[in-house]
Amino acid sequence: MAKDNRFEAVYSQGTLSTMEIWVDNETGVNYVFHKNGYAGGMTPLLDREGKPVISPVKNE
Repeated sequence: MAKDNRFEAVYSQGTLSTMEIWVDNETGVNYVFHKNGYAGGMTPLLDREGKPVISPVKNE
């Protein structure tokens, strides 16, 4: 299986209850991932206007 680098964790805080920010390297969209014990969820990170936060995409 080829290594897929589409998503990259760019921020993480916490141990038992963890909050992370992931970036989609193809679209630049940022996602918030929160997990607590065995439960977790992911959603797009939104700015004040309700639009997705988009990071510059690295061209390789």
